[in-house]
Amino acid sequence: MEQYFRFDYSGGAFYFFSIAHCLSILGIFLFVMTIFLFRENLRLKKWNVYFRWGLSGLLLVSESALTVWYVAVDHWTLSNSLPLHLCSLTLFLSIVMLLRKNYLTFEFVYLAGLAGALQAIFTPDIGIYGYPHFVAVQFFIAHGGIVVAVFFMVFVESYKPQLRSIRNTMIWLNLYAVFIGFINQWTGGNYLFISHKPANPSLMDYLGPWPWYILSLEGVALIMFFLLYLPFGIRMLYQKKRIKPSRTFGG
Repeated sequence: MEQYFRFDYSGGAFYFFSIAHCLSILGIFLFVMTIFLFRENLRLKKWNVYFRWGLSGLLLVSESALTVWYVAVDHWTLSNSLPLHLCSLTLFLSIVMLLRKNYLTFEFVYLAGLAGALQAIFTPDIGIYGYPHFVAVQFFIAHGGIVVAVFFMVFVESYKPQLRSIRNTMIWLNLYAVFIGFINQWTGGNYLFISHKPANPSLMDYLGPWPWYILSLEGVALIMFFLLYLPFGIRMLYQKKRIKPSRTFGG
């Protein structure tokens, strides 16, 4: 059992779209579908509270456990171990969103969090840590938890993004990137991957060299946010077309 917590793990690296990877993706998808199917039950006060607090607790324990692991293996550093990556930020915001049901938090987590978590789930940056190492398990619990939290708010609480949510999220995301730029300068880190590209293959490999890939990421983020908003936008247009203006008679 100890070998699954070792920093110098030799049990096998993580491979994209291996059986373990595909099962992880399938598990997250099935969890989201379960929320959809049982959405009416989850609207009942007791089950609603249990689910929101339970998922919040799982996300908090997951992120805390990663910090404890870094300390335990003596590899906690300012440059690599602070919870400042986009998915760590949106994980904490997911907790706030679940506990407070705050809409401003929801629109950021829905767009930036879901886009970041899905990209991470499909192209994980966990190197040598294949299943069943702690890092691989924690990675998919944390990122899958963000996805589950978002769709809980959509399916159960009936939250939906607005077109202005794209603008708001882009503004907050760029302000956060500027802040992280100073943090990277101070720590020598690569939070948000704005100092250099991640070691593992990712979308950034197709977006040009540094620093131009950062500008390309702005465009990619905008496209992804629009695509995530699109189902709600189409639904709203459809509903408006169904509402015909009533006729009035007389003067």
